[in-house]
Amino acid sequence: MPLVYHPAGHDDDLRVALEELEAGRWRTTGKLLLDTGAHWALRTSRTQVLAVAAARSDVVNVWLDEEPGNYNAQLMSARVAVERALRAHRQGHPATLEFEFRARREVLLAARHAPQDPVPWVCLVALAQIDTRQLRHEHRLAPAEPMLPSGPWGLLYEVNQRDPYNREAYHRVLQFLLALDGPQAASLAAVFDFGRWVASQRPVGSPLLLLPAYAQIEQRRRSHADPLWRRQWAHESTLDYTLNAFHDWFRKTSPEQCSVADLHCLAYALWAGHQYLEAAEVFAAVDPYAAREPWASVHDGAAGPDPGEALLLRARAESFSYARSHGRRAGPHP
Repeated sequence: MPLVYHPAGHDDDLRVALEELEAGRWRTTGKLLLDTGAHWALRTSRTQVLAVAAARSDVVNVWLDEEPGNYNAQLMSARVAVERALRAHRQGHPATLEFEFRARREVLLAARHAPQDPVPWVCLVALAQIDTRQLRHEHRLAPAEPMLPSGPWGLLYEVNQRDPYNREAYHRVLQFLLALDGPQAASLAAVFDFGRWVASQRPVGSPLLLLPAYAQIEQRRRSHADPLWRRQWAHESTLDYTLNAFHDWFRKTSPEQCSVADLHCLAYALWAGHQYLEAAEVFAAVDPYAAREPWASVHDGAAGPDPGEALLLRARAESFSYARSHGRRAGPHP
């Protein structure tokens, strides 16, 4: 089955809204967010994906001009401003701080307009990664867990008050820790500690059980080639986290509610840990949707124009083949 790369994944309504946004039309997005309502996890993920697309045009400005009192338009304007600030930061743009100031202003306006919505607070956590030296007090608070470094824990607390275990918020904290520079720089051990601390709280049904896997993939990204690196996934301590995510998140959540990125992270961790039956089940659930990561960061240098995709296809084929040889029909023939 051919791979399909699309940020909406199984979310058909989001796919339609994205197509309309890219054509300069915002009404479908407005209806989508109105229908999403207070489903906070879905609102968070949908607004993030929509913002990435909308940041390439002025479509949200047009919407806000036409409906200045519409909260969803205000929220999307804040989301777009955050996306542009983060993009400027990644590119080393000289006006990054101006982008950040504009984004913070819009986010705080959205937070005042809808104090029950966690998304503006998620946005503030996201902006923290621009402050690589923790100059803002809110980005260097002491954590409740002594083994963790200082960080935007107060902002994360505000998110948790509105939407406990919000996926994006915790991933943004992970990105914050990875972005720290100079004397404040967090070690990979601290990143692992954060992932394991979150997973140890056993948020059943939450994709945050995958945070240790994301931290381990980041180790690979920073350590470059290591022919023995894949063996770590079969170690008992690592495998425990992977299987916890499989049983306590994947098995308890419908694929339509899972992000494609998380499903591919789990599929890779299972395959690398030689859990081929479970990996086949995850591949079957995510097909035909593909993700660039983690494959682009963990490939073994296979020949060809896209070694990450080559590894994905190999892992999928091996998992399905193993499942068929054991009498399982976990997925289609690759």
